[in-house]
Amino acid sequence: MAYRRSPLMEERLASNRERILDATRGLIAGGGLRGAQISAVANVAGMSTGVIYRHFKAKTDLFVEVLAAAVTYEIEILDAIRTGPGTATERLFAAVESFTRRALNGPNLAYAFIAEPADPEVDIARIRERKRFADVIRAILADGIANGEFPTQNLDASAACIVGAYTEALVGPIGPAREVVKDREALIRSICVFCVRAVGGTAAAR
Repeated sequence: MAYRRSPLMEERLASNRERILDATRGLIAGGGLRGAQISAVANVAGMSTGVIYRHFKAKTDLFVEVLAAAVTYEIEILDAIRTGPGTATERLFAAVESFTRRALNGPNLAYAFIAEPADPEVDIARIRERKRFADVIRAILADGIANGEFPTQNLDASAACIVGAYTEALVGPIGPAREVVKDREALIRSICVFCVRAVGGTAAAR
C-alpha cells in the first residue's frame, strides 16, 4: 500500500513552507539576496536547515520562488491599473509610477529582483518574470494605439524597452552603493514622463 500523508501532516508541511518563504522574503527585504543564506533563513523560520532542504533542493530554488511570488503581487497591482479608469497615457504613467515608488520604498527586494549579482538560475527567472511586466505594459500600449494616443509601433519591443528603462533607472537609487535621491518625487516623475514620451505619448501634469 502506498504511503499517504495525513491531512495534519500536509497542513504542517504547507505551514513550514510558508514560514520558509516568509523568512526568506523578510531577509531579502532587509539585506538582499546576500543576507538570505540558508542558515539565516532557518534561524528566522525557527527550524533546521535540513527542513528547508526538504522543501527546496537548493538556495536558488528558494530565491526563485520568493521572487516569483513578489512579482505576482506586483502584477496584481499593475493589472488593476491596466484595467482601471483613465486614458492609456494616464494608466501607463500610473503603472510606471506605482512600480518605481514601491521599489524606492523597498530597495533591497527591488534590487534583488532587478540586478543583484546571483546564480544563473536566478537570472533566468528574472528574465522570465520581467516578461510578465512587459505583458501588462503591452496591453496598455495596445489600448493607446487603438484610440490614437500612441503611434503604431512594435508592441513587444516597446513594452520590453519601457520595462528595461524604468528598471535600469532604479539600479543606482536602490543598489548597495545607493545614490542620494534629493528629490524622490522629481525622480519618479522623470522616469514616468520618459516612458510615456518614449512611446509617443504626452505626459500630462499630475
